[in-house]
Amino acid sequence: MIESILQKVYQKKDLTLEESRIIGDFILSGEANQVQITALLLALKMKGETIEEMVGMVGAVQHLATPIGFTEKNAMDNCGTGGDASQSFNISTTSAFVLAAAGIPVAKHGNRSISSRSGSADVCQELGIVLDISAEQATEALKTVGITFLFAPHVHPNMRYVGNIRKELATPTIFNLIGPLTNPVQLETQLVGIYRRDLVQQVALTLQKLGRKRAIVVNGAGYLDEASLNGENHYALLENNHVTLHTFTPEDVHLQRYELTAIKGGDAKMNAAILLRVLHGEKSAYYDTVLLNSGLGLYANGKVQSIQEGIKLADSLIQSGLALEKLEQLKKFTQGVTQS
Repeated sequence: MIESILQKVYQKKDLTLEESRIIGDFILSGEANQVQITALLLALKMKGETIEEMVGMVGAVQHLATPIGFTEKNAMDNCGTGGDASQSFNISTTSAFVLAAAGIPVAKHGNRSISSRSGSADVCQELGIVLDISAEQATEALKTVGITFLFAPHVHPNMRYVGNIRKELATPTIFNLIGPLTNPVQLETQLVGIYRRDLVQQVALTLQKLGRKRAIVVNGAGYLDEASLNGENHYALLENNHVTLHTFTPEDVHLQRYELTAIKGGDAKMNAAILLRVLHGEKSAYYDTVLLNSGLGLYANGKVQSIQEGIKLADSLIQSGLALEKLEQLKKFTQGVTQS
């Protein structure tokens, strides 16, 4: 069966959900060799990934994931796909603390750098957040602090079979697209930034099939996997079991335009410094970009009724020190459980 499924992909034929689940299990169980995995990932990319293929692959990843025992309602994530080659600072990681400050349980899913100089895990570690905590401790952080960092190698240990191949390929694959969708927490809402504008609606429909109640999938101006202040942003809104397409510009939400070079990041040390300046309330292109993405996240969660209302709330959460406090609380929690 595996051989017939592989041949089907090579012939540029779409897989069913079940076939995708089978091929995902084949890869993540360690049965597939490197040549097969490489060929499959490239063939899927060249063919174009479908909703059924993404849902099936997500099912395979989640089936083998480390369980996170958080059952309370309204948990969300704001992890993006990466792969936009923008070398921007860690926007979604910074915004996660703002979302948590709004009282939203944030299960921040992330990894070390694959296509950038500093992944979310790299910057969190630089900030003093301990990554090496158990699933039970991560769950406790989510319950008591209101935010947790789910380090991908810990919650998805079987992804080790594709990690080196993804790095060597140096191009985004289906695992970039589904990465934000594989959070082991049963999320109700989500903000997903993707690097491909042509898949905004498709990823939103995938989230619908995965049971999200409300979500936004955004591709930013300049084709960022974040909302951008560089021009027109495109997003899909999943609401009331329907997906609708929208656009907005910085002017529409009363924010200034910036060139993409204004939000360039660097290594983990530089990006951690940028994050802290933002959470301390220092106004800049970085600050406004976090306001925009936090506002979009608050809107995706349903905490506010518009992006602009979300931006205003995000600004107050940063200026009051509540967002920075969430960072300090998570840092203190993770350091405490590893020292006890």
